[in-house]
Amino acid sequence: MQQPQQHHHHKPKPSLSGSLSWIRRSPPPSPPHRKPWGAGGGRGRYACRAVPLLVLTVYSLFTVLRIPSSSLVVNTADSERVDRREDVEAFKTHLPSNQNGLEARQETRSPASLPCSAFISGEAGGGPAEEGVLCCDRSHYRSDVCYLRGDARTDPSTSSVLLYNAPRGAAPEKVRPYTRKFEESIMRSIDEVTIVPVPADAGNGTAGEDPRDSLRRRCDVRHAPGVPAVVFSTGGYTGNVYHEFSDGLIPLFVTAERFGGEVVFVVLEYHYWWLGRYGAILERLTNYKIIDFRYDRRVHCFSEMIVGLRIHGELVVDPKLMPNGKSIKDFQALLHQGYSGKPSAASSAPLPLPLATPARPCVDHAKAAKPKMLIFIRKQNRVILNLPHVVTACRRAGFAPHVMNLRRQTPLPAIHAALASADAMVAVHGAAVTHFLFMRPGTVLLQIVPVGLDWAAESFYGKPAQQLGLEYLEYRVAPEESSLAAEYGLNSTVVQDPSVISSQGWWEMKKVYMDRQNVTVSIKRFGELLRAAKLHLKKNATACGGKAAGASHAAVR
Repeated sequence: MQQPQQHHHHKPKPSLSGSLSWIRRSPPPSPPHRKPWGAGGGRGRYACRAVPLLVLTVYSLFTVLRIPSSSLVVNTADSERVDRREDVEAFKTHLPSNQNGLEARQETRSPASLPCSAFISGEAGGGPAEEGVLCCDRSHYRSDVCYLRGDARTDPSTSSVLLYNAPRGAAPEKVRPYTRKFEESIMRSIDEVTIVPVPADAGNGTAGEDPRDSLRRRCDVRHAPGVPAVVFSTGGYTGNVYHEFSDGLIPLFVTAERFGGEVVFVVLEYHYWWLGRYGAILERLTNYKIIDFRYDRRVHCFSEMIVGLRIHGELVVDPKLMPNGKSIKDFQALLHQGYSGKPSAASSAPLPLPLATPARPCVDHAKAAKPKMLIFIRKQNRVILNLPHVVTACRRAGFAPHVMNLRRQTPLPAIHAALASADAMVAVHGAAVTHFLFMRPGTVLLQIVPVGLDWAAESFYGKPAQQLGLEYLEYRVAPEESSLAAEYGLNSTVVQDPSVISSQGWWEMKKVYMDRQNVTVSIKRFGELLRAAKLHLKKNATACGGKAAGASHAAVR
């Protein structure tokens, strides 16, 4: 009998980009054949027939040869451009952004979620593996999460997890491990996991059982006791940087940080580009290779498993809901550690959190060079139409402006390096604003808010930025500064009362205020915010100087 492998993990399979289908262009209809010159036709008739066939053949070859060389443009929620076909995989499960709902609802501890919630958060404590536990917490608005303890075995062929020695009377559970539970359209695209409780006297090759099932369920990889699995999906809106953090990475931190790296991630709808882009973060949350649930056909066995992710809200880590009191600042510290090139958890023991913030915590702006300001621009919608004037205004206000034109393939370490050393960030409301997570406490986020997006700008970016210790400023676009005024009229309901459109639903609101709107910033009003930002930085530098002086005085004493 073959012995199970101990603590063995698979290597990722090559990308399946070759399986992508292409739409074939149909050739134009052949022109009607004319009678050949002269009687009989003979060689002339064949020549007339051959000419159209030759033309069609050349046209078809030209069409086929054109397809690989053409650039691929993918319209995402943040209007970023993808120039290489290799990035198609990054957007395969990113549904059109017109289906993306706005929800800024923060979770609270619900009595209905206990005691299962205590198992998920680790507050209930461990127990013997022989004592099977199967429960699901479905009391939350954003996600369903199930907890298993005992002998849990993956079965990729049926997209299920078998729990042997399950508690008596346990019923099968189904869960889609993604954090947009309130959005039915997107949840239907997420792979469903079925948790099957197996009684203690079943599934061991006993009489009446299909022997193939017995072999299939035998452990191929048995993971060490005390190393649980966390099962989640990278489908849905993955491909949009805001959702990658808010729906994925931050909930993963909330769920798995307490294990200190001793946890295995089992991923549904796995994308290799995702691992490449966020590997620096993932390797600080797990000491093990990631398991591709769909394509790793081996049976992995765990003593404990969590299916689904906890989520506290939009870009939120609520210390009151964390068993160890961690906050969004601890997640940010993890980002700084990952993208600053420090040793990973895989090569050394996990570093305790909170971690130190990046260097340059205090800058004397009176003596140093002009404070660095990054201006993130958009190309397709919510464009700053008078960008040169905005850049000039920033320069005149005493900043050193740098225009950032992000693309999907822009490396995150490069974005992190730019923002970790910046003093201020300016951006029109959109997914790219998510990068404020890379900024240091005490710096400034200035968000330009187009007409009709006030609530979304504050809820999705303003409040989270303040929780990180950033100074948050808003430039609210006036009706006459919006391109919608020229399209619909300055006194139209669309411009003067956006609530009328918003009441018709997210799709209508998005089509008008997000997809069809550009802005022209008033340099006078914008200049007032720039002066407020400069004053804040000056005060912050003064406070830093006072602390430094106090530290020096204490050292002398």
